[in-house]
Amino acid sequence: MRFEGTSAYVTTDDLKVAVNAAITLERPLLVKGEPGTGKTVLALEIAKALGAPLIEWHIKSTTKALQGLYEYDAVSRLRDSQLGDERVKDIRNYIKRGKLWDAFAADERPVLLIDEIDKADIEFPNDLLQELDRMEFFVYETGETVKARRRPVVIITSNNEKELPDAFLRRCFFHYIRFPDGDTMRAIIEVHFPGIKQRLVAEALKLFYEIREVPGLKKKPSTSELLDWLKLLMVEDIGPELLRERDPKKLIPPLHGALLKNEQDVHLFERLAFMARREGRQ
Repeated sequence: MRFEGTSAYVTTDDLKVAVNAAITLERPLLVKGEPGTGKTVLALEIAKALGAPLIEWHIKSTTKALQGLYEYDAVSRLRDSQLGDERVKDIRNYIKRGKLWDAFAADERPVLLIDEIDKADIEFPNDLLQELDRMEFFVYETGETVKARRRPVVIITSNNEKELPDAFLRRCFFHYIRFPDGDTMRAIIEVHFPGIKQRLVAEALKLFYEIREVPGLKKKPSTSELLDWLKLLMVEDIGPELLRERDPKKLIPPLHGALLKNEQDVHLFERLAFMARREGRQ
């Protein structure tokens, strides 16, 4: 099983090396990077390229590690026992399989995505150490041990919201997705918008990277936000000439709501426009 990228996902050579190294070592691939750089989509494209089923576990702040293994619904069992339901005789009827159990029981070797692991409690990664290492876990209610039929390809994403434990990091192969440079970004744009006018792309990218370099910006626009912005520019038929304008009154780019996602950054550009107008009058 080797990952060579797909026609729908522009990947760098070092990312291919990281994916294939994790597959060879049979270790989880921990992928970090700015939000919107394609970490989650990577798992989908790996599954497509390998012809493997994809199992997705999207982590929330309230997610517990045990939920990835299984959940025992004792409340439903108690209710059914009061109603005289025959199902209560088999405790397995009240055990809900988690995403890891699904991955371990899959007939084909699956790709398991554990998405945004840093959203959960700090102990969450440590609570999965043994299960990801040994590829098995024990179900206390039934007394059975669930072992992986085939070791899944595990992709773990993180937005770097909190540090992950060293013991967990030791068990992973790590890759940081750097923010795409101009050439890579053009290739990404061409995949999403084949045949797009290159003059529009050139001016949009120039303005996009200038925005990302503005000092004091709270949230830099990401790749996915650039793609949304380009789509809007084409729908509204906004040409490169308008993007090229450097009128101090128009420092905020057209349709900026696709790029600037909080009021602090909008106010920052408004202040810059005000300062530019004042300097122009002087």
